Amino acid sequence: MSIGTIARRTFLIGSAATAGGVAFGVWRYRTPYDNPLEDQLAEGEVTLTPYIKIDTDGVTVITPRIELGQGTMTTLAALVAEEMDLDLAQVRADHGPPSAAYYNGVVSAEGMPVAATDTGFMARTARGAGDVVGKFMGLHITGGSTSIPDAFDKMRQAGAAARLVMIRAAAEREGVIAGSLWTELGHVVGPNDLTIAYEDLAADAALLDIPRDVELKSRSNWRYLGQSQPRLDMVPKITGTAPFGIDIRLPDMLYATVRSNPAQGAGALNYDATDAQEMKGVVKIVPLKTGAGVLADTTWTAFRAADLIEFDWAPSPYPETSEDMAAALADSFTDEARDSRFRDDGDVENGSAEATEIEAEYKVPFLAHAPLEPMNATAWLRDGKLDIWAGTQVPTYVVDVAKDLTGLPDDAITLHTTLAGGSFGRRLEFDFIAQTIELALEADGRPVKMTWTREEDFAHDYPRPMGMARMKGRIAADGQIESLDGAFAYPSVVASQVSRLGLTVPGPDVAIVAGGWDQPFSIPNYRMTGHRAPEVAPVSSWRSVGASGNGFFHDCFLDELIHAAGLDPMEERIRLCWHDPSRKVLEAVAEMSNWGSPLPEGSGRGVGFCLSFGVPCAEVVEVTQTERGLKLDRAFAAADVGTALDPRNLDAQLSGGMIFGLGHAMNCQLTYTAGGAPDQINFPDYPAMRFDQCPKVETRILENGDTIKGIGEPGVPPAAPALANAIFAATGQRLREMPFDKFVDFA
Repeated sequence: MSIGTIARRTFLIGSAATAGGVAFGVWRYRTPYDNPLEDQLAEGEVTLTPYIKIDTDGVTVITPRIELGQGTMTTLAALVAEEMDLDLAQVRADHGPPSAAYYNGVVSAEGMPVAATDTGFMARTARGAGDVVGKFMGLHITGGSTSIPDAFDKMRQAGAAARLVMIRAAAEREGVIAGSLWTELGHVVGPNDLTIAYEDLAADAALLDIPRDVELKSRSNWRYLGQSQPRLDMVPKITGTAPFGIDIRLPDMLYATVRSNPAQGAGALNYDATDAQEMKGVVKIVPLKTGAGVLADTTWTAFRAADLIEFDWAPSPYPETSEDMAAALADSFTDEARDSRFRDDGDVENGSAEATEIEAEYKVPFLAHAPLEPMNATAWLRDGKLDIWAGTQVPTYVVDVAKDLTGLPDDAITLHTTLAGGSFGRRLEFDFIAQTIELALEADGRPVKMTWTREEDFAHDYPRPMGMARMKGRIAADGQIESLDGAFAYPSVVASQVSRLGLTVPGPDVAIVAGGWDQPFSIPNYRMTGHRAPEVAPVSSWRSVGASGNGFFHDCFLDELIHAAGLDPMEERIRLCWHDPSRKVLEAVAEMSNWGSPLPEGSGRGVGFCLSFGVPCAEVVEVTQTERGLKLDRAFAAADVGTALDPRNLDAQLSGGMIFGLGHAMNCQLTYTAGGAPDQINFPDYPAMRFDQCPKVETRILENGDTIKGIGEPGVPPAAPALANAIFAATGQRLREMPFDKFVDFA
């Protein structure tokens, strides 16, 4: 193999990190991963890279980040189609197999204590180290708004390299100079009406080495990127033919559900399933580590039978009530429980004698993920092989769990990653898949589709943790903010999640202070401290993770300080902001909302800002007092993603994130009153924003950042503070605890 080429089997786009990020074409980053498509090619199929498979019907692009409704499948396919010169409308997209070759190097960098605004050498080196960690751990994972940033170079380079080998294959076949040929929508073309489809060249191209150094198209030549594209999954979804996990049908299939101890962390001491077993259609009652499962002839039969099982549940090892859990958080504001202090500018302890001191305590509750499609999976164990169908964000970890439960080797386990009806982080867990595999072990070779009831889904969520903040600040005699001192207390999401993998992560958990410590404001005395509370319940990543609460804590208290100083909330944020892209999103949302214009009596306008996942996002909400309660009139959101690949999808994600954040701030919480089980078990107990409550939302996407970023999560954190600050502007009432409907009524 020459230095300038990469063997196709070991081709791995972006397999090396430099101080500046991901470098294409370095075939040796210690040891490249094999192309996982090689071992599963059907007759007539060939693969050029881990991202491209070709057969007689055309090109399939592997989009290895799960489609959860966020549009990632279409944009990832467009990255390859752009550079390979394909007709995007004709491209087939597939999630592909679980493989370390699809590692996510950006997601591990998100856990580094490096501010997104830091572009220095050490920061770039740390982000490069994150890629190293991602590769060595083989992190095939969807999350952290990293799908597009991680794939932007990798998948474009894969498409560009494939296009070049197609030209080379055509040149060798036709006996012409490669430079005389070009490509058009899936064909190599040349003089004298030469036109050869990629499908006809694929077998020849697969024998060639993949070039290491390829030139990517300039933005001015993009056909798809930078333009809004029809979603590849749009027609299947609106026609009901899209294959979600809950839609799987297989021959002779059993249907199942489970009942687990409502209090997480404990199982059943014993149970009586006599009545359930006698129900018509019930095949078997299966003991599980957490309770029991039912195998039946229909899902409804399984649900009804599970209701008949009488359990003697073991006690939970966690605190039983919300009050006990909150007390554990309050007790964590100690030096012994200090987890991090990534920001400590100036001297917050010793202020000027004439300064006015302000203190406030903020709280956020547990929140459920509650995706529309409840947890489900299908497993079929037969002839020494296991097939799994599931919507999962962590496919390689699912395979590891399957190996542990069945004792089968890797090559006997096939995971089919399906579309999923939402997640918000819930499908980063795989407890429901493990239960399905346990049931399949008892199914005598028949496939098993396991579906949770909605009540089971709520009871056994791994929620966003409750959190608490104690904020202090001072206003100097000249009316300027002199100090801001924030202390945050949460259980560690990272520690809780990785413990279920049998792992531990040393060092502080950045999520505890995310969206708080790294905000780009010039306040001379500025300190942010994270305190690690005990795990009062198993928790997990919820859309925007730590920033979901810390954006509320930090920005609302900043608003308190600004008002105490007698300053305009928008103008002072803009003045304090030293980061150009962040300042511009504030300026944009001020323009969009016509900030400063008069509002009717009883109305108020509030601004919220948070920089999370590298994306500065500013939002404005307008509210009006009515006889029925507060009405949300209009909402505005601006965010900077660096490079906008699909403007319409970005607008949808930004507005959706804002509405998601507003609805949860208004109405949602999980509470615990006895036994460590949540009180809220279905949507009537956990009301999202109603259609008639939803304000008209206007969005704007900016492109001033120096790197491309994702948008799935950054729209959430500014929503709650924008609403809380608007309520203060309209009513004079400060809301320092969510959900807000504990204190005000909404129309």
